[in-house]
Amino acid sequence: MKLGLALGAVALALAPLALGSYHLGLLTKMLILAIFAMSLNLILGFGGLPSLGHAAYFGVAAYTAALLVRRGVDLFWLDAVAGLAAATITAALFGLLALRTRGAYLLMITLALAQVLWGIAFGWRSFTGGDDGLPGIARPSAGLPWSLADGVRFYYFALAVFALATAFLWLVVHSPFGRALVGIRESERRMEVLGYNTWLHKYVAFVLAGALAGVAGVVFVYLNGYVSPSYLSVVYSAMALIMVILGGAGTLLGPAIGSAVIVGLESTVSAYTERWLLVLGLIYVAVTLFAPNGLAGLLRRPTK
Repeated sequence: MKLGLALGAVALALAPLALGSYHLGLLTKMLILAIFAMSLNLILGFGGLPSLGHAAYFGVAAYTAALLVRRGVDLFWLDAVAGLAAATITAALFGLLALRTRGAYLLMITLALAQVLWGIAFGWRSFTGGDDGLPGIARPSAGLPWSLADGVRFYYFALAVFALATAFLWLVVHSPFGRALVGIRESERRMEVLGYNTWLHKYVAFVLAGALAGVAGVVFVYLNGYVSPSYLSVVYSAMALIMVILGGAGTLLGPAIGSAVIVGLESTVSAYTERWLLVLGLIYVAVTLFAPNGLAGLLRRPTK
């Protein structure tokens, strides 16, 4: 396992030497969406909190950074921190409402809250560009020791952010807080009897997951140079959910594997058909039926 991780890290570090600009851009997208999926996995896989509105924090951060850039604020740290703050505040507010419910009701209220933001972004054309979105978002050149306009430099930037996000999640899930979160997932009532404030643990995890999704949103808008209401849509939330389930909920790097598979399949399938969402639904059904523990579960399955 450790050897595999080391080889994977070396391969990612050397990828620009072997890949062209298109495939390097695809790998960059995989890394960014891996952060997005891993943020959802914190509440879904480790906390047992399903969500169909996780794109809300991703999209809010992307819009915040994009709007600042469009208004001439070309300072990376200011744009990034503002996007992260917007995502964190949104998650904190939504968590107060959503965590009053459980199960399917939690799933539906997170979807409803995210759709409110999608509706605002879609309808407020003078501010958000409506369904046309906001194009022309330049990659930051101020506030960093070098410009990120070059594809290779931006790839290494995304790789560094991915590594930091992974290290942060590792610390969280292996901390007493993370172990308590898993205990709440397994039996919330038992954890309450043991004296844990289960609501507070779930709320903190909810906010942390939203903040991490915001990190992915900020980097993603710089990758594409564009933001639209689709970033807030149920499609992105469902895609993150499928990445988590496909890779393996409750595992640290399973969602990253799911991200790589989904982005790779989208790139391949979209060249032959526009029915990508149908294919995405079929993938979800197949994984649920034949690999309920995800690809990470298959890799860890002992051979007979």
